[in-house]
Amino acid sequence: MKMWRKLKVIAAMLVFALPGIATAQDKALTLAVPEALVETGLLKHILPRFSLKTGIRITLAEDAAEATLGTQGMAVFRQGEVIWHLSHGEDADAQTFADWLTSDVGKRTVEGFAPEGVALFSADVAVEEVVTEVVLTGDAVLGEEVSLRQCGRCHVVGEKNRMSAIGSTPSFALMRTFPDWLARFEGFYLLKPHPAFTQIPGVTDPFPENLPSPIAPIEVTLDELQAITAFVSAIAPADLGGMVDAGGAFQTE
Repeated sequence: MKMWRKLKVIAAMLVFALPGIATAQDKALTLAVPEALVETGLLKHILPRFSLKTGIRITLAEDAAEATLGTQGMAVFRQGEVIWHLSHGEDADAQTFADWLTSDVGKRTVEGFAPEGVALFSADVAVEEVVTEVVLTGDAVLGEEVSLRQCGRCHVVGEKNRMSAIGSTPSFALMRTFPDWLARFEGFYLLKPHPAFTQIPGVTDPFPENLPSPIAPIEVTLDELQAITAFVSAIAPADLGGMVDAGGAFQTE
C-alpha cells in the first residue's frame, strides 16, 4: 500500500514536471550570420557559453532567422574597423541574447576569444567622431576691404560701416552665428537676391540683355571670395541669447 502511494506521488511529480520540460525544449533561437563571421570561430566560442547560462539553444541559419548578425540593428561588438550589429524582432529569446551580448559577462566572453593569444574582437563599439578643422587660406585684410566695398552697401560688415548699411539686412556678425555660415558666404551669389546683381568671372553667366542688373553690379573674383570667407571667419558671432535656430531664423516665444 505504501509502495502504491509512492508511485502515485512520483507520477504526479512527472505530470507537473512535463510542462517545464517542454518549455525548456522550446527555448531555441535561429540566428542568421554571414559566412565571414562564422569562419572567425567566434560563434563556437560564445554560443555554447550563452546556452549554458540561459538554456537557450541557438541554431545558425542562412536566412529567415529570428535574429541576424550583420550591419543593421544594435551594435554589439567590433572586429577591427568593422562593427557587428544584432537585429531582431519581438522574439523574447533574441532579446535575451542581445541583453547577454551587451552585459559585462557577454562582453568579457567576446573579448575572451583570443586564438593564439590574440583577441580578435572588442566590445567597444563607440564610434569615434572625427572633427575636421576647416583652414581658410584667403587674405583676411583683402576680405575686409572687398566686404566693405561690395557688401557694405547693404550689410553691416563691422564697426566701420555700422551706420551706413540697410537695417533690414542681416549683419556679418549675425550671419556668423548660422551653423552653415561658411557655405552661405562661399555660395552667396546663388542665394536670392544676389544672382540678380552679382558677377563672379568664370563662375556666373553674364546678365541677359533683357534683364540687366537692377543696381550697380557686385563683381567679385574667386580670390576675393576666399578673402571674404577668411575675413568673416575671424568675426565674433553675435550674442543672440539663443534666439537663432539652426536655419538662421529668429526664434520667438
